[in-house]
Amino acid sequence: MTWCALLRWHKREKKLTRAYTKIKKGESGYGELFVWQALAHSPSGGVPSRDATNSRPHGNPWRRFPRALGSGKETLGGELGADRPAPAKMSQPKKKPFKIEPFKHKVEMDPRYAEKTWKILEDAIHEIYNRNASGLSFEELYRNAYNMVLHKYGEKLYAGLETTMTQHLQEFSRVIEAAQGGLFLEELNGKWSEHNKALQMIRDILMYMDRTYVQNSSKTPVHELGLNLWRDTIVRCPTIKDRLRDTLLDLVHRERTGEVINRGLMRNITKMLMDLGVAVYEEEFEKPFLDAAADFYRIESQQFLESSDCADYLKKAERRLNEEMDRVTHYLFPRSEPKITSVVDREMIGHHMKLLVEMENSGLVSMLTDDKYDDLARMYSLFRRVTTGLQTIRDLMTSHLREVGKNLVVDPERLKDPVEFVQRLLDEKDKYDRIIRSSFSNDKTFQNALNSAFEYFINLNARSPEFISLFVDDKLRKGLKGVSEEDIETVLDKVMMLFRYLQEKDVFEKYYKQHLAKRLLSGRTISDDAERSLIVKLKTECGYQFTSKLEGMFTDMKTSRDTMQGFSSMMANCEQPGEAPTLSVQVLTTGSWPTQSGARCNLPTEILSVCDKFKTYYLSTHTGRRLTWQTNMGTADLKATFGNGARHELNVSTYQMCVLMLFNMADKVTYREIEQATDIPAADLKRCLQSLALVKGKNVLRKEPMSKDINEDDVFLFNDKFASKLYKVKISTVVAQKESEPEKQETRQKVEEDRKPQIEAAIVRIMKSRRVLDHNNIVSEVTKQLQARFLPNPAVIKKRIESLIEREFLERDKVDRKLYRYLA
Repeated sequence: MTWCALLRWHKREKKLTRAYTKIKKGESGYGELFVWQALAHSPSGGVPSRDATNSRPHGNPWRRFPRALGSGKETLGGELGADRPAPAKMSQPKKKPFKIEPFKHKVEMDPRYAEKTWKILEDAIHEIYNRNASGLSFEELYRNAYNMVLHKYGEKLYAGLETTMTQHLQEFSRVIEAAQGGLFLEELNGKWSEHNKALQMIRDILMYMDRTYVQNSSKTPVHELGLNLWRDTIVRCPTIKDRLRDTLLDLVHRERTGEVINRGLMRNITKMLMDLGVAVYEEEFEKPFLDAAADFYRIESQQFLESSDCADYLKKAERRLNEEMDRVTHYLFPRSEPKITSVVDREMIGHHMKLLVEMENSGLVSMLTDDKYDDLARMYSLFRRVTTGLQTIRDLMTSHLREVGKNLVVDPERLKDPVEFVQRLLDEKDKYDRIIRSSFSNDKTFQNALNSAFEYFINLNARSPEFISLFVDDKLRKGLKGVSEEDIETVLDKVMMLFRYLQEKDVFEKYYKQHLAKRLLSGRTISDDAERSLIVKLKTECGYQFTSKLEGMFTDMKTSRDTMQGFSSMMANCEQPGEAPTLSVQVLTTGSWPTQSGARCNLPTEILSVCDKFKTYYLSTHTGRRLTWQTNMGTADLKATFGNGARHELNVSTYQMCVLMLFNMADKVTYREIEQATDIPAADLKRCLQSLALVKGKNVLRKEPMSKDINEDDVFLFNDKFASKLYKVKISTVVAQKESEPEKQETRQKVEEDRKPQIEAAIVRIMKSRRVLDHNNIVSEVTKQLQARFLPNPAVIKKRIESLIEREFLERDKVDRKLYRYLA
């Protein structure tokens, strides 16, 4: 019988049951009554056969109701059928309605009905387990099981099923135990497959019992019962349990050591355990599997450490990890993957992290030094799987970087060339940026550690702000000639990156302003756009106040060009060309430019007359202003004729021009005479004479006696034998790239003076909003507000507080002397 037919029988039996229930309650009509009568007199004592439903049932139920079909309102169980239409009126006399009642007689059952029916079902279960189910009538078996449940024999049916399946599973157990060697798992897998098929058929036959008796009695469903019996009889059988576990673990171990195993069979067995329940899978296989894996990798990791360097060890660990994930994919349950990978991570990496990263000549430091990006990426990917793995890498990288950076910024040999010093910093930053980007997945925590390390060692050198400014000066003077705008922007961005690490940004501002002034006044900047671009970046980083004076310098340069156009027009109208030197003046706003108030020089008479004319012109157009000549910041172009008739145009500073003009009246001049005639400061004069007399190829003067230093007893002569392939010869003043010690002290003093009003302003702002505050909190708030420009010294803050108290901006609390009060 097909399963479709079985389903139809099942639906028909459900209708019969409903009809039976309604008849008992007195809610049924004649048609349903007939079905119930047929049900009661069916030969099987239950569901009628096909013939019984299509013919008159045994016992002729219609005899008891000869006139039932003709009545107007029939009732069943004492209730009138209200929904039936009334019959047509007739001339016959009205008859008294009658009541229809259920059958009075009892249906006699065969006393041995339950045993006979169960015997049929039991034999069928035996045939199913013996794989002889092709000759069974599943329709008849289903009807028998249905009738047993219907007649309250569900308990007998359920108990008999459990006993019968247990007998067959015990037989399976003996067969599996007898299997030898590799046949053990195959026999287990085969019996499991047979049991599953049998269980499916039995569940279909006993479907009605599953849906009624099992649910009402809170019994285990048939399919689950079969799995539980298999678990208890087979899997947890003492003689099978340990053998199954050991066989599975042995196969896994053999695969780890390189052998090929039957992965399909392993997959079927592990799936069987999962089908029996997650707890069975974990208890019978997963937990021993994880313990065995931990032991295996604990031993293997020690062997790898003894025979491999760090890079090779990581490669082997990565291969093992991938093998375990592949093993899970092929024959383990997916939930086992995080557990087995955690075991590998712990045994291969977690227990040896410190040893690996500190491994001599191959650990993390060696990888960083030798730019081993692939090995670093492998270390990062493996260590990130362990809780403190990345922190271990990050801490060692930071420690190494700080050590390298410290050696870089405090080494006296490397401090001789500021441009090279900064370039080394940039190269080091580029290197670690590339490592973090390509090997460490651009991890922000590593980037933060890198920034912290750079900020630490850059500020170890107090001259870092000066050196960075000198680097910018070198690049914007000549280092970026012929470079595209994109490359210029890249260099400027790198400079800004170093600038952010500086704690004393105001010191950088001081030096940068000096260097920018020299570039602008000498016209030696490679690009105004590059200069302005850097100022915009500084403005974005530090605010408008940081760059306001720098922007004012560019404004003065533009205004000066307009002023010189007017002055040149006036000079052209007043005098004939060539009669006086040509003068070009940049008018600088005091406060925006790093001018030196003490700069002095006696200009030649020819130059002084032109300067006076410009001064008269400028003051006539700008009232209320005062001009002060900054001779130390100017340049001049001189036309010189030497002894052999060679003519050259010399580009020199204003100081050099004043010295050379003295040789128009004498061929030999002593140092003291030059100093007296020009009134140039001694330090500037010596550098000026060094440039004119001691630089090879630029020595338009000769010094007697010849020596590298300028002394007060030296004599200088005009060098008639000077020769150069170039018509225009530029003679630069010998200036040390780095400040001398007195100059450095002077700059530092200026910076400290500039900081005082900023600290006081911050204190007043804080106290104005807080009104009352203790000393420690004032120091903390001031530091927080000013750290974008510089890191104020707590001692200096204390002095500024005392100064404000003296000027009655603040007062001390009369009770608690550590408290300060703001005075409005």
